[in-house]
Amino acid sequence: MPADNEIYAALLYAEKHSSALRRIAAEYQRQAALHRVELWEYLRERAEVHQAQAVADARAAGVEWSQLAPALAVAAPSAAYNKAKRLRAASLNDGSPQQLRLRRTPEAVIAAESRLAKELAVEQRAQTVAQQRHRLILPAAQRLVSQRAALVLDDDAEYWLDEVEAVLPSCNTPTQMISLGRYLGAAVRALQKLEQRKAQSVAMTAEARAALAAVISVIPPEH
Repeated sequence: MPADNEIYAALLYAEKHSSALRRIAAEYQRQAALHRVELWEYLRERAEVHQAQAVADARAAGVEWSQLAPALAVAAPSAAYNKAKRLRAASLNDGSPQQLRLRRTPEAVIAAESRLAKELAVEQRAQTVAQQRHRLILPAAQRLVSQRAALVLDDDAEYWLDEVEAVLPSCNTPTQMISLGRYLGAAVRALQKLEQRKAQSVAMTAEARAALAAVISVIPPEH
């Protein structure tokens, strides 16, 4: 048998030697045949996903629909466009639950692509806002940490400041930026609760008070 990752070769082998299964029970013959059908369906779906990517790469390289028509085994540029959209549906459906599968029509694909483009734009705007906010949060966090010795801390505030210090040296990715904001927000809340319990400022110097005020001014409400 071919290697496990050579599905096409394995299926051809199984087809060629299917007669050998006649020596086993009928139930196992049916199971083997059903597995072959499922694997061929999987292979067909994967082929469509990869062909859709090939078409996208061809279009990006300047290939016209009239040139793609014969390659896609259709007669006209419009038919090539429609087939490419149907192939794109396979890519959009890849990994989706059966009940959420996209209809394989150009109109459905265009609508789905428009929705995905809007979602991507929203995500990109959110990342831009997060990066802009991070440019304010980072120096404020560094300033607060530098004044740690001049702050009255309890276990809760100590823990969250430890978390802030741990992420500060390598705070570059969006995930790390979000984590820094959360940790800093938690540290501020812990310090504010401590102030309420003690009925006095947790900052023992003017520099520490200024650092704490700077952090409070840049922490967004959701934190």
